[in-house]
Amino acid sequence: MTAETSQTLDRGLRVLKLLADTDHGLTVTELSTKLGVNRTVVYRLLATLEQHALVRRDLGGRARVGLGVLRLGRQVHPLVREAALPALRSLAEDIGATAHLTLVDGTEALAVAVVEPTWTDYHVAYRTGFRHALDRGAAGRAILAARQSLITDPGYALTHGELEAGASGAAAPLVGVTGLEGSVGVVMLADSVPERVGPRVVDAAREVADALR
Repeated sequence: MTAETSQTLDRGLRVLKLLADTDHGLTVTELSTKLGVNRTVVYRLLATLEQHALVRRDLGGRARVGLGVLRLGRQVHPLVREAALPALRSLAEDIGATAHLTLVDGTEALAVAVVEPTWTDYHVAYRTGFRHALDRGAAGRAILAARQSLITDPGYALTHGELEAGASGAAAPLVGVTGLEGSVGVVMLADSVPERVGPRVVDAAREVADALR
């Protein structure tokens, strides 16, 4: 550190870098050890970063990078969508159902990219910007299961009627994308998800993860 630099800002940036390098978040104690400062300093840093949505803490108290980091760069969300669109288009056309990329935003699941099939007579309308609780819907459940190590690669979550009556969903978590928690999935008007859909969604999630690395 020199006289021209800010120690507090330096520590805050180091917190963000440490969180960006882990898929499972870090506790206050872990951050305190890595930074070489006491827990009170870490609490203050996290509280400040949370106010700007640069950091979020889950129910277990683990800190993770927040989507506010994405908002710092106006082109980041478009770039994420652009990277995901080829795999989503292929998935939507192959399955004949609406495909989506969903990311964690606090305690909610946020759809950041959606592709509807072009050849079906009808399909579920699912819009970019749609939010729902993480514990409802296949997209959120896949993320939570991966967070809790209940889904291993490959793996996927299936739901029916949780977000819209008569609609079923399948989603697989993104794996190995540092700093991002998300899933790729489809939603369809059906009583159940056909057997081939789950593995196909897993493949699409892998494609999106590769594009985002």
